[in-house]
Amino acid sequence: MNVDKLNLMPSPALQQMGKRPMGQRIKEWVTDFRRQWEIQSMVIPGIIFMIVFCYIPIYGLTIAFKNYTVIDTLSSAPWVGLDNFRIILSDKYFWDSVINTLGISFLKLAIGFVIPIILGIMIYELNRGRFKKIVQTISYLPHFLSWIVLGGMLITWFSTSGLFNQLLLELGLISKPSNILLDAGKYWWIATLSDIWKEAGWGTILYLAVMSKIDPTYYEAARIDGASRIRQIWNITLPNMKMIISLNLILTVSGLLGSNLDQTLVLMNSQNREKAEVINSYVYRMGMTQGDFSYATAVGLGVSIVSVILLVAANKITSKLNDNQSVL
Repeated sequence: MNVDKLNLMPSPALQQMGKRPMGQRIKEWVTDFRRQWEIQSMVIPGIIFMIVFCYIPIYGLTIAFKNYTVIDTLSSAPWVGLDNFRIILSDKYFWDSVINTLGISFLKLAIGFVIPIILGIMIYELNRGRFKKIVQTISYLPHFLSWIVLGGMLITWFSTSGLFNQLLLELGLISKPSNILLDAGKYWWIATLSDIWKEAGWGTILYLAVMSKIDPTYYEAARIDGASRIRQIWNITLPNMKMIISLNLILTVSGLLGSNLDQTLVLMNSQNREKAEVINSYVYRMGMTQGDFSYATAVGLGVSIVSVILLVAANKITSKLNDNQSVL
């Protein structure tokens, strides 16, 4: 008999398991649950939470295919099929929000994805323990401040008499102060850099955790061979961080269409709206402000579908780069 066929055949234990009647398997499951009921019961609240807040609301996606108003129920609203999606394709303001979302997201991907890696390596390379902790604390701190607080700080700093205008005047870079947040052309950079300022330090946590697990004998051997600090980082640190970098890249790419709503609502104003309006704020405005729930749900559903496609594509690409090893 062919060896390959033998390898594909299930074991006798598995064959016997498959032959057992359903009632016996359920009885064994109940017995196992009773034996471990303390541990098993800890999972029940999480399961209930997911059912109530994650699975039951999926039925609400039918609103995207209906003409729903506040006086309707999900079942009584008239069915309109794909009409809401056809409106989306011809909506100029929606496509403007898509362009803004992609522009800001690609800037955050190009700059904000690399900076936590560099910052994490720099913190890891610090030798003095107390100074290292101080740097980590300072870099983490903005993450714990809400966008309401940070947005208020930025609005004050970017005002005509704010810190940035005074600094630029002292350096002779401008001759007349102006409110920077009212300049729509600068908003993409403001959104990108302020998001990096808030999240870069927090983004180093996973990288520092991975680097702490690297065998120090690798660095000792490299130093004996005369490798410089840069060469050690390039040949030892970065290769050992490959999987976590790939995972963060996949998650970042899948979220390209999900710009920060809190940041946008705080920093957006009537003067910079044409460059500040992103998909999330557009959905919020159409649904909560204008009451067009069906249209807003259709936009959200379309964005979710595209995000799943981006997630799968990014996973496929990174697995090819990692010798067909998927991180998901």
